[in-house]
Amino acid sequence: MSKPNDLVQGTLDLLLLKMLALEPLHGWAISLRLKSISGDVLQVSEGSLYPALHKLEQEGWIAAEWKQTENNRRAKFYSLTRLGRKQLESEAANWQRLSAAISHVIQIAEV
Repeated sequence: MSKPNDLVQGTLDLLLLKMLALEPLHGWAISLRLKSISGDVLQVSEGSLYPALHKLEQEGWIAAEWKQTENNRRAKFYSLTRLGRKQLESEAANWQRLSAAISHVIQIAEV
């Protein structure tokens, strides 16, 4: 049985791209922002977050740069690229279509 904080398979890229569309962030801040915006429902572990960020960087959807954090620590900050913005639009449209179809199915009246 799935737990409420499990991410739906295939949505992590979409969620990470959306977080970075808001502003450049380092990994820990991405995780905190996602958790906060979702009302503590969506949580991503470090074991999932950093490999996903690395993959997005390899795809050219995000760029990374080492900077100082607000706590004066060195961290890799990620930002959305132009290609990443196009990918976000595509994935968001696909998610809207899929979630609308699922909503339609679960709202069918039972006999």
